Amino acid sequence: MKDLKLSSQVTPIEQEETQVIDDLNLVIPAHVILFNDDWHSFDEVILQLIKAIHCSFDQAEAFAWEVHNKGKAVVFEGELAECLRVSSVLEEIALHTQIEY
Repeated sequence: MKDLKLSSQVTPIEQEETQVIDDLNLVIPAHVILFNDDWHSFDEVILQLIKAIHCSFDQAEAFAWEVHNKGKAVVFEGELAECLRVSSVLEEIALHTQIEY
């Protein structure tokens, strides 16, 4: 039986795969989830969404209905810092939010 010699050298293919992975600047977006409650009116939620995510009235209204009907909705997706800003604006009027990756 032949003795196997293990090499600690990296093959050109492994180097290329590593380089491709290292060159990718992956940014995993975070999501702001808005939860339904029983004490805010649709108008309050809509106006706060417009303020937080700079969307149209129609888009904010669609989010408000989704939150009402499903109990929650992803209302924003982006970098963590921007998600924190959006969440903070929504929570100014005590809306319940969560940030997820």
